[in-house]
Amino acid sequence: MQSIDEARVKIEELKAEIEKNNKLYYEDDNPIISDYDYDMMMRQLISLEEKYPELKTPDSPSNRVGGKALSKFEQIRHDRMMMSLSNAFTAGELRDFDSKIKEYTKNPKYVVEFKIDGLTLVLKYEKGILVSAGTRGDGVTGENVTQNAKTIKSIPLKLKEEVDIEVRGEAFIPKEVFYAINEMQIENEEKTFANPRNMASGSLRQLDPKITASRKLDIFIFSVENDIEGKNSHFELLDYVKDLGMKISPEKKLCNDIEEVIAEIEKWTDKRFDLPFEIDGMVVKLDDIALRDEIGSTSKFPKWAIAYKFLPEKVRTKVEDIIVQVGRTGVLTPTAILDTVRISGSMVSRATLHNEDYIKEKDIKIGDYVYIQKAGEIIPEVYEVDKNARTGEERDFEMPHNCPVCGEKTVRTENEASWKCTNIFCKAQLQRKIIHFVSKGAMDIDGFGEKIVIQLFEEGLIKDISDIYTLKADVLKNLERMGEKSANNLINAIENSKNVSLDKFIFALGIRFIGANAGKVLAENFDNIGQLMDSSVERLTAIDEIGEKKAMSIVEFFGIQSNRELVEKLLSLGVNPISKSNSSQKNIFLNLKVVATGTLEKFKRDDIQKIVEENGGKLSSSVSKKTNFVVAGEAAGSKLDKANQLGVKVISEDDFEKLLSLDDTEQVLKYIENI
Repeated sequence: MQSIDEARVKIEELKAEIEKNNKLYYEDDNPIISDYDYDMMMRQLISLEEKYPELKTPDSPSNRVGGKALSKFEQIRHDRMMMSLSNAFTAGELRDFDSKIKEYTKNPKYVVEFKIDGLTLVLKYEKGILVSAGTRGDGVTGENVTQNAKTIKSIPLKLKEEVDIEVRGEAFIPKEVFYAINEMQIENEEKTFANPRNMASGSLRQLDPKITASRKLDIFIFSVENDIEGKNSHFELLDYVKDLGMKISPEKKLCNDIEEVIAEIEKWTDKRFDLPFEIDGMVVKLDDIALRDEIGSTSKFPKWAIAYKFLPEKVRTKVEDIIVQVGRTGVLTPTAILDTVRISGSMVSRATLHNEDYIKEKDIKIGDYVYIQKAGEIIPEVYEVDKNARTGEERDFEMPHNCPVCGEKTVRTENEASWKCTNIFCKAQLQRKIIHFVSKGAMDIDGFGEKIVIQLFEEGLIKDISDIYTLKADVLKNLERMGEKSANNLINAIENSKNVSLDKFIFALGIRFIGANAGKVLAENFDNIGQLMDSSVERLTAIDEIGEKKAMSIVEFFGIQSNRELVEKLLSLGVNPISKSNSSQKNIFLNLKVVATGTLEKFKRDDIQKIVEENGGKLSSSVSKKTNFVVAGEAAGSKLDKANQLGVKVISEDDFEKLLSLDDTEQVLKYIENI
């Protein structure tokens, strides 16, 4: 029988061999053993670690695969705000950027790197050990995806030096993997991914790390966020990162002036399609790190860096037909049905034609051969018609004078390019309105997706938005693919949505031209929905960011009696839009540290975070002696154990709900103490 000392030696040998081959495969693109041999080594390592658990270390390669499925992602706060990059599309714009840099230094040097089409991750190492990985999120707070990040083999769990370092990198799906997974999705009659970035993002947000591991993500590190003594060159800093064992872009160039930068970008404009991963541009950064601090940033962008965006790829295909879709505001949108083609890494079979004027301007006919491109490499659009290919068999398209869904009359709005269905009770409009109302960013009713809306609509259980708040679990549980638990969860989510912020409620109503940002602006200027309903065009246009078009749309919306009745009915059913100025927040969690864990029924983790922070507290991702209390749901794991070990108070969702009725922090602490 193998002794523990012999096992220790063998484990260290296997770890060294596996990490060596990880480097050869993921960093050097030069594998020397088969996948089978690699798997056998990994299997042997796992077997030994299971036999001698005391020998398993946090940096073991076995930690990359498997792991417990995560119930929900916790939030992680970035040490430094993650900013975006300003864009350039021409050589002239790059020269303008250079001119501004030369106001600070006569001879700037630049580093040019690939702009990877992926998902940014922030990796934090302490004494060379990976301790956390977070997504970009809103730039300040992201999702903690540490367990999933550990499945990315090009992310070292242990660096070659015991350093404290925070780096940022772009996680991505190689093209080959992207195509293979999409082909599998098609075979299984499942939805395909639109592009590699979407697949990378979806893969990192899987609840089961095993699924993430199967997607074979990769990553290139592109920046270091803390100061490294003796390193003032970005180019040299990237080499230092590589020496630590991290993977950087295979192509980076130090340029002595902006003309070298432009030449490097031109080189990759066409060559980019030959790369094994998607790039949508090149990033240009000032090499001098110290000078970056002097140059500074705007509120959104660093002034010392810029992203050059490639012009969209254009592909020729045929317009097989033009159909019309009806939106939630009744607007009719023509859509081209295309002979399916691949463009910018994805398969495209449809392209929006926007409106009647767009079709006339482009002179698009059914049967035409057209060139399509992706606006911003994402949304397919018709760029131009190949008129030389016309045979005379092409057909003109006319907007329908009757709604294709309900058959009622359609009209073209004066001074606009849009045709609209005049029937406010049109099935298509009502469905889209409800889908929008329950969506994330609006009322955010968890589990109330498009399929559920359509199902409830077809069953006659909902006819308008207000019917959502009359649904009963006893009725829902009898629906196909629903069941008692799902029905109860949906009813709870509907109930929780009643206490909604005023800005989200405004956005949820689906007023034309009023998006999420306009909703926030309006909520800052009105104490309640009633004030907004009774406002005039003059009052609205006096608000910054609310122009005449938006103001007219609001007044017209609330000028329709059925819309006013809808709002009043929602209020009578318990929906309570709360403005910041009229908020009932009482700072009851002032300076308190709270942790949420397990599967929660009444609250989503985002809800708890919002409530805690708006009441002066902080939602932490880990339990410590400084934690004031833990909100625990079903299947609470290690955090619950840690809380019990440290003697931290653990409360239920019901207890948390009761806390919200208290008046101050002192009452909260007293209540918790008596549990």
